[in-house]
Amino acid sequence: MNTNLERITIDEAICNGKPVIRGLRITVKTILEYLAAGESVENILAAYPFLEEADIKACIEFAAKTADGEHFSLTAA
Repeated sequence: MNTNLERITIDEAICNGKPVIRGLRITVKTILEYLAAGESVENILAAYPFLEEADIKACIEFAAKTADGEHFSLTAA
């Protein structure tokens, strides 16, 4: 399985150390909340034009692995 998790970073200086996309100030939680509310990937990408579809997939993959209790390391931004 190809992983997009390298797109998720954690840095204490960015968003208080919450997982974010590529060191940007967009948290994984923000994207997941949009998806949970029924927002389409296309609309999210239109609202945040600097994001890529792979970033959205990375958020979903991160959530799945976290929910499953998997332990993995992320690269600091």
